Amino acid sequence: MPGGVASLGMTDEPGSVADLIRTAAEAVIDYRAGLPHRPVAGPADRAALLAALGGPLPAGPTSPDRVIDDLVVAADPGLVATAGPRFFGFVIGGSLPAATAADILAVGWDQVAFNAISSPAASVVEEVAGGWCKQLLGIPASASVGFGTGAQSANTVGLATARHQVLAAAGWDVERDGLAGSPRVRVVASVERHATVDRSLRLLGLGNASVRPVAAGPQGAIDIDDLAKVLADEPTMPTIVVLQTGNVNTGACDDLRAAIGLARTVEHSWVHVDGAFGLWAAACPQTRALTDGIELADSWCTDAHKWLNVPYDCGLVFCADPSAHVAAASYSAAYLTGAGTAGSPSDYVLESSRRARGFAVWAALRELGETGVADLVARCCALARRFADGLAAGGVEIVNDVVLNQVLADFGSDERTDAVIDAVQREGTCWLGGTTWRGRRLMRISVSNHSTTEDDIDRSVAAVLRLAAGL
Repeated sequence: MPGGVASLGMTDEPGSVADLIRTAAEAVIDYRAGLPHRPVAGPADRAALLAALGGPLPAGPTSPDRVIDDLVVAADPGLVATAGPRFFGFVIGGSLPAATAADILAVGWDQVAFNAISSPAASVVEEVAGGWCKQLLGIPASASVGFGTGAQSANTVGLATARHQVLAAAGWDVERDGLAGSPRVRVVASVERHATVDRSLRLLGLGNASVRPVAAGPQGAIDIDDLAKVLADEPTMPTIVVLQTGNVNTGACDDLRAAIGLARTVEHSWVHVDGAFGLWAAACPQTRALTDGIELADSWCTDAHKWLNVPYDCGLVFCADPSAHVAAASYSAAYLTGAGTAGSPSDYVLESSRRARGFAVWAALRELGETGVADLVARCCALARRFADGLAAGGVEIVNDVVLNQVLADFGSDERTDAVIDAVQREGTCWLGGTTWRGRRLMRISVSNHSTTEDDIDRSVAAVLRLAAGL
């Protein structure tokens, strides 16, 4: 049976591929079924994990069924229930049922999403899912889209495209000649930009010194008056303006329409929007006003593994000028059949050896539809407000205006806030983290999971208040 199931070891014999996949699937099913009930996290015993997972490399083979059984048992104590309904530490959306199953299929299919030759299905599904994302997010349908690992890679590609375009407009070919001797590029960005922006600038050779910082308003959105002053200071210099939807601490969104209007007064400018999670506000009627003017930008970054609730990892980068996108990110080689052809998925990201992330995004969007995505965003925002209201009713100071899914809480002092965070993380009802914002240590709560309910919020609020009272 050439090419058939039996020829690939897909039998029901112990240790066969079929048996192993069933074992793994059953372990995942059991884990996911237990998420609402298991502690979200607790103090990890690193020594025990090392003892269970470590030791010398085996001298000889181990049966595959034993390998999987051992892995399931050994890893379980070190798993954090990020896919569960009470993980609020970062914007991690868990994963929708269809997206989870689609990602399992993607692993089983083992497709290389390099181009349409390496996997026609992976190529087409990225094209379709990317188009749906553009429709939801208010990004022009003509924009290009790349599926990368996350906001770091997406920001890097967006800023690389910006670097290409502003220098090309100034008469410099950065891909050919590099940065030595090139016109200086300034990057105008808020003092509250995400740290991935700075890392991207280092990787791209622009350096952190290229940043002209702009003040932020009371809630962390960019100060439009200060932006105007900074832009007016060197109006002929090639300029990349970085804006933000969804401040990592407060959820505040920059006034895109006003800021982009100011950026266009600069002779050679490019506007990049870092919307790792906040860009999804555009998909919801209740929050869409926060992203007004989004279509006017030149490039955009977001994560599907955040608010869209697909499995890790999946970042998206969009560019209004596909030719600039390709010029900045693509490459070809004689041995790579199909490389350099129009619309090759890998022309838009940093990775060549790429897993087929598009299947999970396609499945999530099919499962939810336009109204489902809107409801997901609206529900998470409502639950974040419920969390804030519950803590406030218990005497906790809520520091930010809860406009999206982010809540900042102060328990009276930096030391006490950190002590409450530590107690909550150890106790396990929920998991949330800390941050430093405007010189204060604060509890940072992010609500982004499709499975979170009002009961999950109320249980978490009760646990936080009980633990805080005991300190």
